[in-house]
Amino acid sequence: MKHGILATALTLSLLAPFASASAQAQQAGTSLGSVTLGHKVMADGQPLAPGTYQVRLSADAPKPVVGQSPDAARYVEFVKGGKVVAREIATVVAAADVKTVLKGLQPTPDGARVDLLKGNDYVRVWINRGGTNYLIHLPAGA
Repeated sequence: MKHGILATALTLSLLAPFASASAQAQQAGTSLGSVTLGHKVMADGQPLAPGTYQVRLSADAPKPVVGQSPDAARYVEFVKGGKVVAREIATVVAAADVKTVLKGLQPTPDGARVDLLKGNDYVRVWINRGGTNYLIHLPAGA
């Protein structure tokens, strides 16, 4: 759990200058799409089994870190069978800033990518919804 919090804090601090206040994040309850996790991961300190989940925005927002805009991070919920089974922080990056900040293949518009990151320590869920990018970093489960 400490690694997940550290990775999220590091990601948020690195991306804070690029998380534009003009990024129009969707409203709470908005479905960001469906993702399939191929690995067991940890979300909010709880194990999340491999499978397909709907990801939607939560009504809650994390407290911004110093120098970060209020809309630079959002809580997202992983939903399966109509029930919220986990929640995690997503870093919000505007379309105009994504190429400056991130490398690699991007998801298609209104699509998603799930990647096991170098070292196999984290799974990155990258959702592009309406031009706004949501990055969720989940520690690989033991």
